[in-house]
Formats: sequence, structure tokens, C-alpha cells
Amino acid sequence: MTPNAQILATVGNKTITTADVDAFIAGLGQRGAQFATPDGRKKVLEQLVNNQLFLMDASRNLYEADPVFKAELARAKESILISFAIDKAVSSVTVTDAEAQKYYEENQNKFKSEAQVGASHILVEDEALANSLLADIKNGKVTFEDAAREHSKCPSGQQGGSLGMFGRGQMVPEFDQACFEMEVGELRGPVKTDFGYHIIRLDKKEEAGVIPFAEIAREVKGMLLQEKQKNAYDRKVNQMKILYPVQLF
Repeated sequence: MTPNAQILATVGNKTITTADVDAFIAGLGQRGAQFATPDGRKKVLEQLVNNQLFLMDASRNLYEADPVFKAELARAKESILISFAIDKAVSSVTVTDAEAQKYYEENQNKFKSEAQVGASHILVEDEALANSLLADIKNGKVTFEDAAREHSKCPSGQQGGSLGMFGRGQMVPEFDQACFEMEVGELRGPVKTDFGYHIIRLDKKEEAGVIPFAEIAREVKGMLLQEKQKNAYDRKVNQMKILYPVQLF
């Protein structure tokens, strides 16, 4: 038993501890987050108890001797052994920082960013109201953010109208065209779309270009690692085909 692990249940002579619950939740990966609560852990414990009951019942009924089980066990063993052998074939593959930098410099076409803009908007149904709000914002009678929170029909109004960053083609055509024509800080409107009338403020603009290595070093290393692992895999397959001839019919 893991030190400091608390016993939560016993099934026959088998104990189930907090460490067992932790291990089960960890094995679920991201899905395990939903069980990281007292109720969730209680459900996991119940499942572990049930699993142990089925395991004991299977042992009592000698299911391991069942031919169907033996066939499934053989298939599972074969699958695990294949995965283990593949891991062995690529486990020695590594990527250094220098290799990643070189790969980045030789493949910059893979690391291009598209042009993006950051915009905020106020969406209303009436053109006259849109014109009135635009005038008030320009005259300093109200801030863009306050006008958005009070009048915008878009959920973004609660964030002062901010839509965050987006690329070409992600918004309706009229809105998209206006945003990519504007300069940072510019106000434009009303812009009519099928949703209504928009007052738009351009908050940020990023031109298309190559993403700096410092921003994507981890991703570059991951891409190169995958390529090197694939090459190692292919080399191993070709070597094995010499040892174990393959014929396709």
C-alpha cells in the first residue's frame, strides 16, 4: 500500500485506498477532472468496488479457463506487445534545441501566421440608434464599452463589445471586410449585416508573417520529434522486412 494512503473500502481480502482512487482518476486523463470532487471520488470508489467484485466472481467461476477469454487475452497480449515493440523502436529518438532551431529556419513556410484583427462591436437593431450611439462615442458622451454593455444585442456586450482576435472569413462578409479595411483605433458604422447594425472599433491588427521561433519552440520540437519518430519507425520496418520476408497477394 502506498505510504499515507487511506483505506476506503475492503472487498474480501482486497483493500481499496485513496491512492487507488487517485490512480483511476489520473488514468482518465482530461476526463478525470469531472471526478475531482467528493461526489466524483465517491462514484470512482463505487466503480472500483464493483470492479473488484466482478474480478473475484470471475476467479471463483474459473473464467480464465474459458476458451473465449483465452482468445481475447491472446489478442490483448499481442496488441500490447506490438505497442511495446513500437515504443522500443522510437524511444531513443530525441530533439535538441539546436535541431529544432535548424528545422524552424529550413521550414518557415510551415510556421506562417495568417493576418488577424482584434475588434469590438456594438450590435443594435435600429440604424438611427446606431448613428446616435456612434455620435455619442465620438463626442465623448459615453465610452464604447459602456455603450456596448447597455445597448448591444450581442453577448460580447457584457465584455464591452470585445470579440477578441479573428482571421479572415470568420465573420459575416460585411463585418469581415470592414474590419480588415480599418486602422487600429478607428471607429466605423453603422455596418449592416443580417444580424443588424454594427458600430465597430478596431483594437488590434496583426499582419501575416512567420511566427517567431521563441513563441512556438515547443510546437516545433514536437513536430520534428514526430518526423524523426516516423523515420525511425520506417527504418525499423524496412530492417524487419529483410529478416521476415513479406509477400502481399
